[in-house]
Amino acid sequence: MSHDGVGLRAVMRSAAFLTAGVLAVPALSACSADDDADRPAAVQDIAPASRDQIADGGTLRWAVDAVPETLNAFQADADAATSRVAGAVLPSMYRMDANGRPQINPDYLESAKVVGTEPKQVVLYKLNQQAVWSDGREIGAADFAAQWRALSGKDSAYWTARNAGYDRIEKIERGKNDLEVRVTFARPYADWKSLFSPLYPKSVMGTADSFNDGARRKLKVSAGPFAVKKVDVKGGEVQLTRNPRWWGSPTKLSEIDLVAVARDKRAAALAADKLDLAEIDPADADRIKAAHGNAGPEASTSASGTPSASASASGKNKRARDDGKRESEESSDGDEKDTTANGAKAKKAADQQAALRAFVVRKSLEPAYTQLALNGSEGPLADERVRRAVARALDRKELAKVVLQPLGLPAEPVGSHLALLGQQAYSDNSGALGGQDTAEARALLADAGWVPGGPVTEQKKTEKAAGSKGKKADTDDRSGDDGTYIVGEDNKPGEAERELRKDPKDHTGAHERAGAQSGIQADEQQAGKQYAKQGGAPGAYAPKGTAAPAGAASGALAKDGKALTLRFVLPSGQGSQSLRAVADKIAQMLQRIGIRTDITKVSDASYFKDHIASGQYDLALYSWPGSAFPATDARPIYAKPVPAADGSLSVEQNYTRVGTDQVDQLFDQALSTLDEDEERSLVRKADARIWAAAGSIPLYQRPQLAAARSGLVNAGAFGFQTPVYEDMGFLKKGGQPGPSASKSG
Repeated sequence: MSHDGVGLRAVMRSAAFLTAGVLAVPALSACSADDDADRPAAVQDIAPASRDQIADGGTLRWAVDAVPETLNAFQADADAATSRVAGAVLPSMYRMDANGRPQINPDYLESAKVVGTEPKQVVLYKLNQQAVWSDGREIGAADFAAQWRALSGKDSAYWTARNAGYDRIEKIERGKNDLEVRVTFARPYADWKSLFSPLYPKSVMGTADSFNDGARRKLKVSAGPFAVKKVDVKGGEVQLTRNPRWWGSPTKLSEIDLVAVARDKRAAALAADKLDLAEIDPADADRIKAAHGNAGPEASTSASGTPSASASASGKNKRARDDGKRESEESSDGDEKDTTANGAKAKKAADQQAALRAFVVRKSLEPAYTQLALNGSEGPLADERVRRAVARALDRKELAKVVLQPLGLPAEPVGSHLALLGQQAYSDNSGALGGQDTAEARALLADAGWVPGGPVTEQKKTEKAAGSKGKKADTDDRSGDDGTYIVGEDNKPGEAERELRKDPKDHTGAHERAGAQSGIQADEQQAGKQYAKQGGAPGAYAPKGTAAPAGAASGALAKDGKALTLRFVLPSGQGSQSLRAVADKIAQMLQRIGIRTDITKVSDASYFKDHIASGQYDLALYSWPGSAFPATDARPIYAKPVPAADGSLSVEQNYTRVGTDQVDQLFDQALSTLDEDEERSLVRKADARIWAAAGSIPLYQRPQLAAARSGLVNAGAFGFQTPVYEDMGFLKKGGQPGPSASKSG
């Protein structure tokens, strides 16, 4: 996932709703959280170094998931790689600091401020007089105006992903000189700092044709420390080279190559000297750590390699001699081949492991969080009391530990839907819903009419619970069943436990692709080796015959002849292992209050499109970024769904289908005030209302793990901060990382 403001906003893009009504909501005033917001939960880990310690030159080979489909960050198919390119080659008026707060980018701006509010809001930008495009033309008002017209939403010929903020602009004009740009708003806009980052040249934004097609595979004009040299789709690489017209601090690197490498192939690519920097899975992080120690995969590989094969060959040859010389020779030849093959594999694994000693693991927390989504459009969760009961059954601290504790990262639950620790809008508003309370959860269910031991009308089990329009769900049948099991109905082990039992050495895998095209990160890459030692993952269930816990099947709840069973849809890919461990733990917590969970695995490719976006689920796990501009970026995620002209429900990005008029009003008010303190207060009040509606429950901030070549500095696990591309590089001989005097520090 990208780490700069551009990337976060790009990730937000993508293609009911029982209201909260009149609720007694505690803490709706959302008390001040200045202390909470002072610093992020985990600091960035980039090996900071001052520029005088860094060698001039060199190429950084940096892994991306795929070559970007477009270099235009404002198109629907833009992705994290698009944002990475944009951050290196295009202007941005603001960049994110280590606390996820926007700061003026002095390479492009001398100042930017609101200079008028009556009768209209006016923002005056004073540009850096040295700022020029790579063709020699000054960056100026014409570029700002072209981008506004393209993104205003007034011309449907422009295939834009979104136009938030730009649709509030009335006009853009030159100021007193060419270095001043005056932006007048038709309606007040609190998040004006989110605009023009990145800024494209008028040659890209000036016409619909150039916007739609002119910057997909090439970017002829740029204005960053680097420029696009080549987009090699077939070779899986984007090459960025120094911009000779760059006026800022000279780039330390000669080139940055963005290399497309799948997550499950990155350890091999690192060992083969094809990469210098890559986000990795916890299993690969463990391999790198083991490579620096005495124990690890080398020992386990050699122990199961040549010696054991040789012993097997000896036994077989002895039996063969009893049956005749010919059989003995054939058996010996075959066993020698097996021994040779096993030895070659062992040597290859050992060589690869040794090569990983050239790397170190850098870790932090991503500016994104994972949530439990509750689909409130139909079924039991359409009743707010049931949603609140589900939320009150969860021990969010324990769920955070499942993912973060094995990685040595702070295992603190996220207390806000709209900001993360360190960001200015952060406040823990979970008190509006309340913490874990089994008795209260049961009372809410009883109030909603769900009672223990009620009569249940037996119904034939079908495959349509998690499928679209009654079709069989797309499941991964690796475990030998149909991909579905009901927690609370039988004693089947948890999915994570079954997978860990199959191969305790390989229980994490590639990063999921679920929702990647739409900008939703649907999975986490986490460690769990300690669970393998115990024979299962957190939330895994005991073997058959073990006494059922309180609230198991015998105490399941029912209403109107139907048992309270919720469809819990999960991705089936290897990289979703930790997500399924969290789901197993959630299912166990819900079982204690009498709620069964019908857990169904679906393919990563269909997880978002066919289930989350289409509403074919009751419970699901996926992630949202924590934006520095929540009033703008989070509004479509929590907006109340409204009927569309064709009779369908328009949900924007609110895939839980839970929204309220109060939340919409608070977002509107936050967007329209120019008082920053008032905006933060309104955002916190909106968050408290979102908690009270219980459509989604924030769980934990996502971990971020990066493998970096030893000696690579000012790069790694960036956390909130925008990467400073010109400061990245390799230490000089004898150079030492330390407190940085540059922008990277």
